Amino acid sequence: MLSSRTLFDEIYRNDEAYRLFCSIAAGGEDQGGWENERIQSLTDDPVLAPKIGRHGADERKHGRIFTQLLHRRGLERVNVPPNTDYCMLLERQGIGLSHERLSSDVPLTEREIITYLAHSRVTEQRASEQMRQLVRAYGGNPELAKAMRMISADEDNHLAYCHEELLRLTAMGHGPYIRHTLEHTARGEIRTHRDVGLAVLRAMGRILRWPLWQRALLTAGVQALYAYDLTVGRRRMIRLRMPAKRNALGR
Repeated sequence: MLSSRTLFDEIYRNDEAYRLFCSIAAGGEDQGGWENERIQSLTDDPVLAPKIGRHGADERKHGRIFTQLLHRRGLERVNVPPNTDYCMLLERQGIGLSHERLSSDVPLTEREIITYLAHSRVTEQRASEQMRQLVRAYGGNPELAKAMRMISADEDNHLAYCHEELLRLTAMGHGPYIRHTLEHTARGEIRTHRDVGLAVLRAMGRILRWPLWQRALLTAGVQALYAYDLTVGRRRMIRLRMPAKRNALGR
């Protein structure tokens, strides 16, 4: 039976697969940490900037957690294959703020802040869902359960913060641009998530020597999720609602 718990357990029990899994996760978190640090430095808003900094600090912490999980097994991080680099693939599609822009010293405009928040709102939706999946899969694993729950709680806070900040900017008259940016971002993220998912499946299939029928079934599952997200599921990534937890990244 190809349940997510079975698949994640198979990855956990194989050193090479586990090393690739944690390396991809750590690399993405480190990248998110750097991006948020740069965005904080380019943000003039004295209330928003510290929240962006907290977001970046959380991402850096997550990167360290995944790296530490590898070290406990006596493993080191490996270079992430380019076709599994979620952050860079998003940037190549024009999603979010480019590295070139973040490397400058020019303060961000209000529209660029919206671009950042819309990008975060969509990608944190995905991160929140994926971490909940990992909590379910590894909830009984004494080595991983605590780390997965900690990261999952942080991702939920990040998502709540994005909702609240985008709703604040909507109330200031930026609603049309926010809706357009969320829609554009969601479409790009859905494509990228599919492409990365297929690349990771191919890599795991080689490492774990999955039979052809299993690779075909899992590939069909990724394509089915892509079709769902593109048609119906996209709504959950673009709608805004006030979170139950307010000021999630405040002091």
